[in-house]
Amino acid sequence: MTTTPLTPILTPAKQLVDALRTDGYVVASAETVAELGDLALSDLQSLSAFWEGLPRDPYLKDGGRYRFRRHASYEIKGDHLNLVPHRAHWQSVDYNALHGGIERWFEPIQTQLANHSTWQALLIGLAHVLNSLKPVNTWFVEAHQFRIDTADGIGRPTPEGAHRDGVDFVAVFLLNRVGIKGGETRIFDAQGSAGLRFTLAQPWSLLLMNDERMIHESTPIQPLGNYGYRDTLVLTFRSNGFQDAPNRSQQ
Repeated sequence: MTTTPLTPILTPAKQLVDALRTDGYVVASAETVAELGDLALSDLQSLSAFWEGLPRDPYLKDGGRYRFRRHASYEIKGDHLNLVPHRAHWQSVDYNALHGGIERWFEPIQTQLANHSTWQALLIGLAHVLNSLKPVNTWFVEAHQFRIDTADGIGRPTPEGAHRDGVDFVAVFLLNRVGIKGGETRIFDAQGSAGLRFTLAQPWSLLLMNDERMIHESTPIQPLGNYGYRDTLVLTFRSNGFQDAPNRSQQ
């Protein structure tokens, strides 16, 4: 039996701020994402090539080999984007019971991507949207490139389960789905029982959430044939500094 993916309701660019304020989340098309950065859709699509050859995530506590990723951290002030020295990704166990409490040093994003004008315009454009909702002097942003594959039969986009990230806002971009089923997005009201599920399918479509209000997860993926994968970009925006280990190390 073939299951038809659930399609989310899309919010146009002019309604993003009001909808995010009211509902705690929005889903936007790739065309809207391009509009936020004053970009052509083809500009966004050109970034997807940087998801090839991502290093394997060495920190998975379930023993899996299905996750590949790179990481970078930024400070955004107005129209100024500053790539900060490479740092560990750290979350407390309050937000990530599986992988929290440890410093995870992922490989940095490629220099060519960091210097790409489309990449920079995307981050700044999204920061401007969030400033309309919550004006801040500086956004502390972490960028995560992910590939989840099915080489071992199943891949888990969120092995920690339904969670918050301990930030102000979370942006999840779906870049590609190749030869898979599953990967359904599920979001829940953190203060109640209301929930919603849907499948992001359009390359460069976006789920943008208020992390204080919403809990989220993605269901496991399985191959339709011999092999498949799902590529995403996750950006987190925090207004009061990066999350760092109490005894932060340097590399």
